[in-house]
Amino acid sequence: MMAPLLGLSHVSKIFGATGPLGRRRVPAVSDVSFALQAEAPEIFTIVGQSGSGKTTLARMILGMEAPSEGSIRLAGNDIGHARGARARRLFMATVQPIFQNPFEAFNPLRQLDYYLFLTARRFGQARDQRQAQTSADVALRQVGLSLPEVAGRYPHELSGGQLQRAAIARALLAKPKLIVADEPVSMVDASLRMSIVNLFKTLRDELGISLIYITHDLATAYYISDRILIMHEGVVVESGDARTVLADPQHPYSRQLKDAVLVPDFAGTSVVHDTMEMSGTQRPL
Repeated sequence: MMAPLLGLSHVSKIFGATGPLGRRRVPAVSDVSFALQAEAPEIFTIVGQSGSGKTTLARMILGMEAPSEGSIRLAGNDIGHARGARARRLFMATVQPIFQNPFEAFNPLRQLDYYLFLTARRFGQARDQRQAQTSADVALRQVGLSLPEVAGRYPHELSGGQLQRAAIARALLAKPKLIVADEPVSMVDASLRMSIVNLFKTLRDELGISLIYITHDLATAYYISDRILIMHEGVVVESGDARTVLADPQHPYSRQLKDAVLVPDFAGTSVVHDTMEMSGTQRPL
């Protein structure tokens, strides 16, 4: 049997904090388990408000934090063993991050094409500058841009939406099997969020890439997710098929999140989730 693309088993993260009563243990993530299958690309969404532990969980999946307990395996290999430059490069060829603020993802003193060409040479097997340019243009066109649009330009010369698309293109150059996107649309204008969210669906459907989409926004979660995991104070309170969970949440915290949602529909008007038709028609929550 093929090992899962990603498997988390009883993962916890505990930080130490010093206060008036001395040093204490602060649980940020408690006993999280789930798996993504390699043969079935999906958008797996982790939902929670600030302090829920979702970003800490993302950092552990990306190997930026080590779990205090449990294990995280990528294609059957414990990511905690991915030490050294070569092992890290192999890991990043499979898993790529997209962060919340695209303006922090690039050095403002470097032109954008520098990063694209560097990634193409490092992960995309481009052997020379011409191949790197071709690969960069292909990746940019997959996200609705092109190399002539970004070549020679600095990050501040692009809009937030364009820059986030460039960050996604850079991730695609590695030809990853998994993208971890941490609040990727929260810094983007509301008018552009749906285009990026739809792009994630395209990456799943046309390129076979799985995404872990981390957000506090139930509206986009409902629209694009295959499965969902809802976190509150480091604990998973509900998980399962996204439409099933969000149509009839069982946990009080999940219901509280849903009750707070007002979402613009495709016609540009606002609808309250309680008036949603929970039929087979796909509409945002």
